[in-house]
Amino acid sequence: MAVDARRVSNGAPAAAKQSSTPEGLSAPLYHSLIQRLQSGGRWVVLDLGAVRSATIREFGRFRCRLEFVELADGLDALNGEIDPRRIRQLADALLPVRRGEATDVVLCWDLINYLNQPALTAVMECIALRCKRGALAHGLVYYSAKSMPERPSTFVPVDDQRILQHVAPGRERPAPRYSPEDLARCMPRYTVERGRLLRNGMQEFLFKL
Repeated sequence: MAVDARRVSNGAPAAAKQSSTPEGLSAPLYHSLIQRLQSGGRWVVLDLGAVRSATIREFGRFRCRLEFVELADGLDALNGEIDPRRIRQLADALLPVRRGEATDVVLCWDLINYLNQPALTAVMECIALRCKRGALAHGLVYYSAKSMPERPSTFVPVDDQRILQHVAPGRERPAPRYSPEDLARCMPRYTVERGRLLRNGMQEFLFKL
């Protein structure tokens, strides 16, 4: 799904805004990403999570085209395939149709943790082919904890500096705890621009294509 974030945000009724602001998680690299957008210009943002009104409101302040891909729906198919060519085909089919505008920013949230290494390579390679050189990808990796929720969480912006994690109900599963070296092998087109350990034990990464 693709939306013009500014048009949707400006057209939303005032009643849609929350009456109280949740605390959220301080995410310095997410903040730096927002600062980049504040510098002006037109941006194309690919969100690998579900459509959320809070995300549309947050990015609606910018000249921004938002594309949503609920990648969680395709995890089982991606992780269950062993043929690299077939994984690439599946990943490509999940992503938006390529348009005239290349992607500038990718919001991976915690999806990186739920892709096995071949699937992670295929997804990030397919995304790279849709991006401008120098595009940025933001991701959260379970680092300190040995387990994580069974299904990906939902992350929504609270403001420029904080994000709120809604944990999916259910059991937990072992976390792959990908290291920077693991990510470098799986995402050879990307370099780690910055990394920060958050107070919830997750490693926040900003990757550069």
